[in-house]
Amino acid sequence: MAQEDVFKKIVSHSKEYGFVFPSSDIYDGLAAVYDYGQNGIELKNNIKEYWWKSMVLMHDNIVGIDSAIFMHPTIWKASGHVDAFNDPLIDNRDSKKRYRADVLIEDQIGKYEEKIQKEVEKARKRFGDQFDEEMFCKTNPRVLANKEKMDKLHERFAKAMQENNLEELRQIIIDEEIVCPISGTKNWTEVRQFNLMFSTEMGSVSDSANKIYLRPETAQGIFVNYLNVQKTGRMKLPFGIAQIGKAFRNEIVARQFIFRMREFEQMEMQYFVQPGTELEWFQHWKEWRMQWHQALGFGAENYRFHDHEKLAHYANAACDIEFHMPFGFKEVEGIHSRTDFDLSQHEKYSGKNIKYFDPQTGENYVPYVIETSIGVDRMFLSVMCHSYQEEQLEGGETRVVLKLPEALAPVKLCVMPLVKKDGLPEKAREIINDLKFHFNCQYDEKDSIGKRYRRQDAIGTPYCVTLDYDTLKDNTCTLRYRDTMEQQRVNIDDLRQLIEEKVSIASLLRKL
Repeated sequence: MAQEDVFKKIVSHSKEYGFVFPSSDIYDGLAAVYDYGQNGIELKNNIKEYWWKSMVLMHDNIVGIDSAIFMHPTIWKASGHVDAFNDPLIDNRDSKKRYRADVLIEDQIGKYEEKIQKEVEKARKRFGDQFDEEMFCKTNPRVLANKEKMDKLHERFAKAMQENNLEELRQIIIDEEIVCPISGTKNWTEVRQFNLMFSTEMGSVSDSANKIYLRPETAQGIFVNYLNVQKTGRMKLPFGIAQIGKAFRNEIVARQFIFRMREFEQMEMQYFVQPGTELEWFQHWKEWRMQWHQALGFGAENYRFHDHEKLAHYANAACDIEFHMPFGFKEVEGIHSRTDFDLSQHEKYSGKNIKYFDPQTGENYVPYVIETSIGVDRMFLSVMCHSYQEEQLEGGETRVVLKLPEALAPVKLCVMPLVKKDGLPEKAREIINDLKFHFNCQYDEKDSIGKRYRRQDAIGTPYCVTLDYDTLKDNTCTLRYRDTMEQQRVNIDDLRQLIEEKVSIASLLRKL
């Protein structure tokens, strides 16, 4: 099945089973804005809990805050967002659709990568176990030709982005003969910059109102609270501040479901270090964050680092962790060495001294910062994409199952009485009332057991318990495992011990 078709099925599945709904759905939706349903919010909260505990619980020098969405407008002047928070946009004159020029070019690079991968896969099928991928990529003419085109395009694109050369970006689109996905034509306008911040007004009377912005990132809320946290927490370098919160960007070209939205959630940690040590800590956090992702069991081959060739004006090192989505490798997290730019700017614009006194050296200085920033929504999408599977069963039946990491699953256990009488529903409720204090449980008595199993498979429930007439005699039940569909007769008193450890966030944290 084509990856594009797989992605469409994931989007449809997300709505059908209560994970993600288009916002304002009964009014035909609002572009690039989504709501999380009853199962989606459980999965999302579990992802956030995994991240929060991995940062705050497992590091005695990292603490958390929750800063306001509305912030003093001068903060965004100091951070550079007012003057430089822009995307390069290009319009197609025939379709009247607007696109990000850099994304069009990145997609073109991705097409070269796909062509190379198709050649590799064809050769792998032809040669079987004797296939030498490395030698094939070094010698195959079609692979070499596509790699040369890709490398030249990548080099040209990186240079244009580094120099902020909008004319060159348009010329690349023309030279690569990139067409509009809607009209199929190459009738492009010039490339223009567009500021992404939403603005509003604060004040009771419009004449006296102050223009403020909805924060486009959560990091600045950490920076302006750096001194408060450092003093009240008596923190010594190195130390970190973590935050989970909403951010807002007026994305003109929002697409790919919840991958790029106008209202989204970030999990960020800013790590304050002594100047001169920042690159060592940058490497440390690169490795730690990759370990966090891979602990979910999605396979190392589905992740890769992508070092930035164009660095932001405040950074001296930057890297993305990319995950293999159905539409290619895409960024889910960024790790940046932001130097002392942010704190120095806020010191300059506020007029307040926020230098750190180092008791070991006796010096006063502005700390350097290492940032780890992960999009909750993108993380959610990567989990859904990897977990969604269609399996062919005996008899020709197809099973749709979400093989979610057990600790992230919205529902951990579903308890099902075989029939709705003779005391079995009451026994099921008794089990749930006992176990609901330890993990999320669900009760289901409608339809056949087979249909109930399929419903739970579709939302990723790792364990199902069926109660029958023997249950009332010997206090046993049938425990079914989602991934293998194997069934085991167990004592009801043993259920908590069998399940709790596997479905707890601690089971993931112990892998770090």
